[in-house]
Amino acid sequence: MALSRKRQRELKRLKRDAERLWDEQREAIEHATHVLKDARRQASNYAREELQPRVRDGVRDGFGAARGAAMSARDRFTDDVLPAISGTIGSALAVLEAAKNPQVREVVRRVSKAGQKVGVVTPPKSAGPGRYILIGLGVVAAAGIAYAAWQTLRADDDLWIEDLGDPGSADIDDDEF
Repeated sequence: MALSRKRQRELKRLKRDAERLWDEQREAIEHATHVLKDARRQASNYAREELQPRVRDGVRDGFGAARGAAMSARDRFTDDVLPAISGTIGSALAVLEAAKNPQVREVVRRVSKAGQKVGVVTPPKSAGPGRYILIGLGVVAAAGIAYAAWQTLRADDDLWIEDLGDPGSADIDDDEF
């Protein structure tokens, strides 16, 4: 079945319009590609010349402050916390060693037998000193972590980078007019 002349003309016109539209779209895409290349070049120049030095300075200042806080926390930990922990552990080990001594065991056995004969009620067994030592170590560790976090996260005004405004806009003073 053949198309009428009218339909053939309409199809030719439609085909011609589609080809013209396709060419216009191709030109628009090419133009957009050139604009994007120029924008990318400008953005990389701006980042290299303006943003990179600011970020580098900010990072350097941030690391310096964090390093100072870490050094302070480490000094406090080694000067205050470690001696207290080592003293507590030493005392606990001395008590355990004394409990292993056969003479001390004999004295404890005699006292407990004498207490049973007299009718002294012995208290039920409770947790040993290890429980309290571990609790103390946990509290000290949590305090050290909290102190280090506080030193790291506290607000120092000299660590912030000043906002210089919109770099693309020109600063115009009212006095110039």
